[in-house]
Amino acid sequence: MSHPPAPSPAGRGTRAPRPGGSAAVRSRRKVLAGIVAGTVAIAGLGWAVGTRLRSPADEAAARRPPEPSLITFPVTRRKLTSMVAVNGTLAYGSPLPVTLAGVVGGAGGGSAETQRVTRAPHPGKITEGSVLMEVNGRPVFALRGKVPMHRTMAPGTEGADVEQLQSALRRLGLGAPRTGVFDAATAAAVRRWYAGRGYVAQEPDLTVKQARDTLRQAVQSAEETLLTDRKALDAGRDVMPLKLRFDNAREDLRAAEGALEEEESRDLGPEETRQLEDLRRAVRTAEETALAADQALAAAKPEDDKRLLEMRASNARQDLESARAALADFGEQAEANRSKRLEDLRKALRLAQENIFTTEQALRQARQNSPLKLKIANGEKNVASARAILAEYMRTYGTGVPPGEIVFLPTLPARLDKADVKPGDTVKDKVATVTSSTFTMTGSVEVQEAKLLREGMKATMESSEGDDFPAVLSAVGEAARPPEDEKDKGAQTEGSTTGETGAIPVLLTPATGKDLRRMVDTPFTVKITVGATGGTVLTVPVAAVITSADGRPRVRVAPPDNGPGAGTPREVEVRTGLTADGAVEVEPIRPGTLKEGDRVVVSGDS
Repeated sequence: MSHPPAPSPAGRGTRAPRPGGSAAVRSRRKVLAGIVAGTVAIAGLGWAVGTRLRSPADEAAARRPPEPSLITFPVTRRKLTSMVAVNGTLAYGSPLPVTLAGVVGGAGGGSAETQRVTRAPHPGKITEGSVLMEVNGRPVFALRGKVPMHRTMAPGTEGADVEQLQSALRRLGLGAPRTGVFDAATAAAVRRWYAGRGYVAQEPDLTVKQARDTLRQAVQSAEETLLTDRKALDAGRDVMPLKLRFDNAREDLRAAEGALEEEESRDLGPEETRQLEDLRRAVRTAEETALAADQALAAAKPEDDKRLLEMRASNARQDLESARAALADFGEQAEANRSKRLEDLRKALRLAQENIFTTEQALRQARQNSPLKLKIANGEKNVASARAILAEYMRTYGTGVPPGEIVFLPTLPARLDKADVKPGDTVKDKVATVTSSTFTMTGSVEVQEAKLLREGMKATMESSEGDDFPAVLSAVGEAARPPEDEKDKGAQTEGSTTGETGAIPVLLTPATGKDLRRMVDTPFTVKITVGATGGTVLTVPVAAVITSADGRPRVRVAPPDNGPGAGTPREVEVRTGLTADGAVEVEPIRPGTLKEGDRVVVSGDS
C-alpha cells in the first residue's frame, strides 16, 4: 500500500523560498573560499622564504665550532713488561776464520808459493788431534790452545806454544813432558802422534843432514889444527922443563889441599885419640874409687877404724882431681898441637899456590915468546867459533813441527762450518771457518736501547713460524761483534761506523739447543726483557702524565660526565715507575685520589 509523501518543512508554518535564491548563496561561498586559499598560499610562501634568508650575525653564529670535550683514557691495573726487540738470524756461535801460520812440510815440503791443497777441509765435527786438511800430502792437525801457532817447533825451542803442544799431547795420551822445551821426549811424543794418524813426523832431509856433517867436519879440522900447534909449542926445549915444573907444582898443590882438608875434618890424630881415651878411662876409675870410699865411710860401724876410712876417701878424691886435671891439660895441649899442625899445613898450601903461580907464569911467558903463539891464539878462536855454529845448528836439528801443520783452536770439539779451499787450490789466506757447537744470534739496537741492556738479561726468540725459544743476552757492544775477515774489515772501514749509524751489536745465546739445528739461518725476532713490575699496578698512557711548574708529575682526572660544561678536571700528583708499550706505572701521592676506572685526560682543554 502506498503512503503519501511527507510534508516539507515549508508546510510547517514557514515561508517558502523565493525562486532563484539558493544559486546566489553557492556563488558567494566559492568566492570566499578562494580568498582564504590565496591568503594561506601567500603566508606559506613568506614563511618558506623567511627560513632561507639569514642576517650576517645569524651566519657567524651558525659557523662557530661546538664547545670541545676532553679526550680521556681509563686508568687500568695490569702488569707492565718493558722489552727491546732485536732482529737477527740464528747461527752457530763463535765463528773463527782458520788460516795456516806458515808452510806445511818444512824444508822438504816446498815453499809458501807451492803450498797446494791435496785434501780440503770437510764440514762437520772437529775433535782434538784430528786432521783438518792436507797440503802437499802433509797433515794439518787441530789442537786445543789459545796461543796461535806462529813458528817451527824444533829441538831446543821453548815457550808457551811448546808447553801448549805438550799439554795437547798429554791429553791425547802420548806422555809428553811439562817442560815448555821441545826436547827429546817431546819429539818422541810427536813421532808417536804422527804415526798413530798414518803420517811420518817431519825429520831432517838430506840437505839438512849434509849441512850438519859439514859443520861437524869444520869443528874437527879446527881442533886438529890447534892440537898440532900446541904440540909443536910444547916440544920446544925452553918449554919442556917449565911444563914439568908446572905439573909438579900442581901435584904439590893437590897434596897440600888434601892434607889440610883431612886435618880440618878431624879433631885429633890416632895417637892423641888413644891417649884421650886412656885419660877418660882413668877419670872414670877415679870417680868409682872415690864413690866407693865415700860409701864405705858413710856405712862405717863404731868398731871400724874411721880414721882409715876417712884417709882412703881423701886420697880417692885427690886421685880424681888429679885425673881430671890431666884430662883438661891434655885437651888444651891437643888443641894447641892441632892448631900448630893446621898452621903448618896452611903454610905449605900457600907455598904450593905460590909455586904453581910462579911456574904457570913462567910457562905462559915461554909460550908467548914462541913463534907459534899467534897461530895457537887464532886456532883457539876458530875452534870456539866452529863449535858455536854447530851448537846453534843442532838446537833445531831433529824431529820438528812446521808452522803450518798445527792449527790451535780455543775450544774443541768444534764444528767446521765452511771450507774456503778445494783440492788443487793454493793456500794463501783463510782455508775454513769453524764455529762452536752452540747456537747464537747477532743483531743490533739503537744507542738509547743499548743503554738499557745488561749481560744476562732474559729474552725470548720468536720465529716466523710462531716457535718461541728462551734465550739470554750474552754481550753488548764490541764484545758481541763476530770475528771479521780482512775483506770485511776493509768494507767496514770504507762504510759507516757504529757511531755514525747509531747501531750497537748485541749477541744472544739460546738457553737450550733442542730443536734449533733445523732452524739455523732462520730469521728470528728476539724480545729482551729490560724491566717488569712485580705484579699488577695502576697504569695510564704516557701522554696523560704532565709536569707542573714545581717539577712534580701529575695526571688530570676528568669529571664523571665528560661533556661540554661538565667541569674542570682535577689534578692528582703521582709517582711514576716503569714505562712500556706507551703506558706508564703511576702511584698517587695521596692514597685514594686515583683508582682503576678513573679517566685521565690525554688531550683537550682543561
